[in-house]
Amino acid sequence: MSISQTKKFSDGPVCGLDYAFRRIGGKYKARIIKYVSNADNVMRHGELMRKIQNITPKMLTQCLRELEHDGLLFREVYRQVPPRVEYSVTETGMELLPFIEHLAVWGAKRLEEDRSSTA
Repeated sequence: MSISQTKKFSDGPVCGLDYAFRRIGGKYKARIIKYVSNADNVMRHGELMRKIQNITPKMLTQCLRELEHDGLLFREVYRQVPPRVEYSVTETGMELLPFIEHLAVWGAKRLEEDRSSTA
């Protein structure tokens, strides 16, 4: 197999799980979806900055754009002064919530076990 054929194959998702994690993987995306869904399904950039620890404005903007591009968040721009932008979870994003919740419960349990074993 040539290098170009290998590159083509490795660039695209290889299975459903890979596809999913390319959409919500990383440190912030699942949390963004969860926070927006918990806030009456509408949140602004500044609210998310306050909620998510250690995220830079640039990284938050990048994650929001990727989630919007992937159809998981909807971005609504209000033409007013000063400009206002709100984010909401799409139906596709809402389908992910039970899985994100399940991961959060699993993670909390493992975190508690790790803390108990090191204490």
